[in-house]
Amino acid sequence: MTAPLAILGVPSGAGACGVGQHQTPAAIRAAGLIDSLSDVGYDVSDLGDSPVIPWRPDRTRPQAQNLETVVHVVQTTATRVADALHEPDRAVLVLGGDCTVGIGTIAGTQQVLGDIAVAYFDLHSDLNTPATGADGALDWMALAHMLAIRGTELALAKATGRAPLLQPSQILLFAHDMRHATRFERAEIERLGLARTAVEDVRSDPARAARQALQLITARSGRYAIHLDVDVVDFTDAPLSEHPSRNAGLKLDEMLTALKILASGPGLAAITVAELNPHNAAADHGLLERFASSFAKAISR
Repeated sequence: MTAPLAILGVPSGAGACGVGQHQTPAAIRAAGLIDSLSDVGYDVSDLGDSPVIPWRPDRTRPQAQNLETVVHVVQTTATRVADALHEPDRAVLVLGGDCTVGIGTIAGTQQVLGDIAVAYFDLHSDLNTPATGADGALDWMALAHMLAIRGTELALAKATGRAPLLQPSQILLFAHDMRHATRFERAEIERLGLARTAVEDVRSDPARAARQALQLITARSGRYAIHLDVDVVDFTDAPLSEHPSRNAGLKLDEMLTALKILASGPGLAAITVAELNPHNAAADHGLLERFASSFAKAISR
């Protein structure tokens, strides 16, 4: 039997640090993702893309740049995800876009399924606020706004009508690198008691770390989502991401090994892919095609 899967493209870089992420949905489709997903057994419904929104400098709100646009993207993404999940037994794959797109994915999933668990597969915790983040890029603050922690922008925290969107007990930081956290983020991780799988543990044994993470996630909720920020992949090994973290994170094969296990639970409802920058990936010929094919295999049911 084939598994139903809806694909939504959200080509927005409004919350990003620079230009590029808005090109991802089109680029990864062109790299063969849809065919690859069909080849591994998915019954794919490609629901198309939202309007393209490239990053632009926001000089009127330098600490929370493009806030109004990000709020709009979150709201429209939540609606599209919720509509897609009304189809029985269907999962949703959301192609971002920057990490703020994931707020909409989780909001839309919870609108249909109730509270879910979230594997936040990211080198960073995204727990900064406009007061603590130096560059004003809201993609460094996505999880902070889902948790509605002090100092976040109320318009974004309440974008889908519920604040906080998530409770700390719903979240697992997976492959997180404490060395890449600000002092504020480290304090928030401790204050909130967030579950965390260190990047060192994933690197040491990706399969074992992912099995333990999946067990924890599924114990917390019968349904769950994965938020995958590709900056968790070492930029030297595979220059996929907008954020060029060299000699940090996981090898691409390590990330895919962990993802395959994380995505294997029967309760998986949604996946967001965020922070992929096709301009950077073009530096490694054929990388996007390899990523599209191997990603499809990793999330195969």
